[in-house]
Amino acid sequence: MIRCFSPHSFLSSAVIFPLGRNTLQSSAVCKVHSVLVFGIWVRARIAVGASSMAGLVCSKSGMEQVLVENEVQQVKLLQSVNDDFGGVIVELSEAMDLKVFASMLKASIALWRSQGKRGVWIKVPIQLVNLVEAAVKEGFWFHHAEPKYLMLAFWIPEGSHTLPANASHRVSIGAFVMNKKREVLVVQEKCGIFRGTGIWKLPTGAVDEGEDICAGAMREVKEETAVSHCCLTCMLK
Repeated sequence: MIRCFSPHSFLSSAVIFPLGRNTLQSSAVCKVHSVLVFGIWVRARIAVGASSMAGLVCSKSGMEQVLVENEVQQVKLLQSVNDDFGGVIVELSEAMDLKVFASMLKASIALWRSQGKRGVWIKVPIQLVNLVEAAVKEGFWFHHAEPKYLMLAFWIPEGSHTLPANASHRVSIGAFVMNKKREVLVVQEKCGIFRGTGIWKLPTGAVDEGEDICAGAMREVKEETAVSHCCLTCMLK
């Protein structure tokens, strides 16, 4: 066996002439590569001229290097940003092949695991829903969905996750409107549980996402009664 390790090469190797039945090919010349996988040196035997031989070589500078047929190829990692709780957030924006995405996702998870990351969030826009299958196969689950995107979640450490649940509450308002004559504005419902009962009630409704409570109350009053330009005081501070 002849070894020729280069101390200046990231990928050092030794040439081996294999003997016995356990070799890859009885007449093949093999190479043993010392490779750095996420900070850990490992050794892999690669047959020279083998038609289908691949192995993980390294991950650095946002790229994963893969040895295919004795040639080093680079596979991009998913772009991510750190959150405030030891996890990462990925926002997909570019179309890609499902197999390519699956490879990038596996390599990225391995890197995040080696970095001690915890939760992983992947925001998938509606035009890239074809990539969801690959993520689900890796253990991701649906966290929540909006009209134009789906949020996937994944927990890297062993044990139960501590990721927060999706928003589960709506804010409703009731508007008490009184004029200078001390008359109170009331309405009858055209739909709902009080429809057809003859009951008079205060204008009510729900606050839209991101809407101020007082602004929501004024909007509901205008929508239900056409009354506007009133001086509205929010009783909930």
